[in-house]
Amino acid sequence: MTTTAPMKYLVTGASGMLGTDLLTALQGRDATGLSRAQLDVTDADAVAEATEGFDVIVNAAAYTKVDDAETHEDEARSINALGAGNLARAAARHGSALVQVSTDYVFDGAATSPYPEDAPLNPVSAYGRTKAEGERLALELNPGATFIVRTAWLYGQHGPNFAKTMLRLAAERDTVDVVTDQLGQPTWTTDLAGHIVALLDAGAPAGVYHGTNSGETSWFGFAKAVFELGGNDPDRVKPTESARFVRPAPRPAYSVLGHDAWGRAGLPPMRDWMTALRDAFSTGALGAE
Repeated sequence: MTTTAPMKYLVTGASGMLGTDLLTALQGRDATGLSRAQLDVTDADAVAEATEGFDVIVNAAAYTKVDDAETHEDEARSINALGAGNLARAAARHGSALVQVSTDYVFDGAATSPYPEDAPLNPVSAYGRTKAEGERLALELNPGATFIVRTAWLYGQHGPNFAKTMLRLAAERDTVDVVTDQLGQPTWTTDLAGHIVALLDAGAPAGVYHGTNSGETSWFGFAKAVFELGGNDPDRVKPTESARFVRPAPRPAYSVLGHDAWGRAGLPPMRDWMTALRDAFSTGALGAE
């Protein structure tokens, strides 16, 4: 009688907000997490050595300083694109599946209905360009065994994020101005991590998936919900427009992603963003920075 050895998982970028929740979602399994200090994904030789023996590699390592990327695109590209390529090349060599976490910034934000998984990429920022190239390299270098999971508007317990910033500002200011003209899907990293594991457990086909909580809102709507669930008066959040907050990198005006690929794989999409946010508060996952 033959017994199948348990799957071995490697999470890169394991000390980040999503990486930490991925390791929690994989608790009880043979899972290893490597932080950026432990594995520099830009070092091809180190990547080839560190990834040997793993069945699944989940790449949560990323250069995420969106504005800084406008003047440090080479640095962002080395991590987001070339690093992804190094992991994909190593995965192909070892016969491993690769999950490459990507972003809504690969799109231009000009749509008016949710972006399907096969929508043409058209990044308008340096960060978006590097992540789009990372997708391309991951798919090309580990064909048939790469999952691209695009996400957006992440918040969670283990890193700085918009929800925590709103809670801090609620304690510091009488009112907060937040933009109403950018739409997206607030996404709890706990939910995303769980869905990535479910995707792998289901034996779903490799390809592109959109890993965002369902529904949509503006940053203004998100902020009001955070204020209210945090026990603050939501009317202290005041509406404004993005033209008042000019930053180096352009932000997509519309970051709503469609979820059809989950259904095709026989899996439900991620739940509604507001339900997830309520659970994030009720479980103590959110607190001021």
